[in-house]
Amino acid sequence: MKNNYDIIIIGGGASGFFTAINTAEMCPTLKIAILERGKEVLTKVKISGGGRCNVTHAEFIPKELSKNYPRGEKELLGPFHSFMTGDTLGWFEERGVAIKTEEDGRMFPATDSSQTIIDCFTSEISKLDIDLLKSHPVKTIRETPSGWEISTAKDTLTSKAIVIATGSNPKIWKILEHLGHTIIPPVPSLFTFNIKDQRITDLPGVAKDASIKVVGKNKKVILESEGPLLITHWGMSGPAILKLSAWGARLLEPLDYKFEISVNWLLYENEEDVIEQLLRLKTKNAKQTLHKYAQFELPKRLWQTLLFASGISETEIWADISKKKLQNLANQLVASIFQVDGKSTFKEEFVTAGGVDLREINFKTFESRKHSNLYFAGEVLNIDAITGGFNFQNAWTSGFMAAKAIAEKQ
Repeated sequence: MKNNYDIIIIGGGASGFFTAINTAEMCPTLKIAILERGKEVLTKVKISGGGRCNVTHAEFIPKELSKNYPRGEKELLGPFHSFMTGDTLGWFEERGVAIKTEEDGRMFPATDSSQTIIDCFTSEISKLDIDLLKSHPVKTIRETPSGWEISTAKDTLTSKAIVIATGSNPKIWKILEHLGHTIIPPVPSLFTFNIKDQRITDLPGVAKDASIKVVGKNKKVILESEGPLLITHWGMSGPAILKLSAWGARLLEPLDYKFEISVNWLLYENEEDVIEQLLRLKTKNAKQTLHKYAQFELPKRLWQTLLFASGISETEIWADISKKKLQNLANQLVASIFQVDGKSTFKEEFVTAGGVDLREINFKTFESRKHSNLYFAGEVLNIDAITGGFNFQNAWTSGFMAAKAIAEKQ
């Protein structure tokens, strides 16, 4: 026996729930189901932001917000004029979920618990009589004269419209290819850099604002970013590195994640100016050992490790430092070269670049340009963002826009 629905949303994650809830609110008479392949829903919401759920980011200008999407920047600009950060905050607050902003712009539920978001969503679908069908992995999706037929491991369902909100799911991408959609092959997007280097081996936990360049042959700069850099047990992480990994997702994959980076620990300083400053310090602190006091507001352990890398021992005083060693130190401060040898997933937040080709989507409605009544929401599309709440904002915006388009057709 077939189960008939008006709308079926495939995928029980953030964008799937958001689409379902908004569609049901705009059209209370529609019979709606969420299909989830696993036994659990909203698993990514649960672990995101270290279990706190980084709901969105405090950026309230559409153009500025769109700049945080290495893939999707141009396409999301229009949708952000219809639904963005302020709308997200209003949506959650109307449902009793207070959101707070942290210093770096990330926004979390005031409870600091992702369970608050999960409880909000599950309570809404129950209130709105949305069916939640778990353990329903989709086998086939077929277009019919009256809409769509979906076969799962348990059942056959029909609906007038479907929304694909399955994130990075290769099986669903394969089905969408059979329906004529182009899939951009996925590559990892948010990841940290594996680096084995004497200079940072004993410095896990040290953080510093820095500017970083990925350098190719002939020292040509391929990518650059700036911001907080965090030294870890396996190499380097922090927003500056994650930005590089997102913007460089397609460039770094063919290199097998083996490349060179140049780190300027002093952010904007150049070598010439730094040498002048070092010469002044040499005069001013003539009898002091260099290791005693860190300079340039660097963490002491980082300062000391850069001194060792420059050939300066613990006992050397400023007066005795040769011009060559000062040159080495200036170079370490503004252009430390590190070899990256592989990547690690950033926490549990596995994000990929890849998915449905954006040229095949109408971004006023998030409907397929190839099939009517086939909509998309979230990361199933070739859209991804840097870390900081932006991937969730894409989920909310795309889910809302798909819901609005479905409602306008009724």
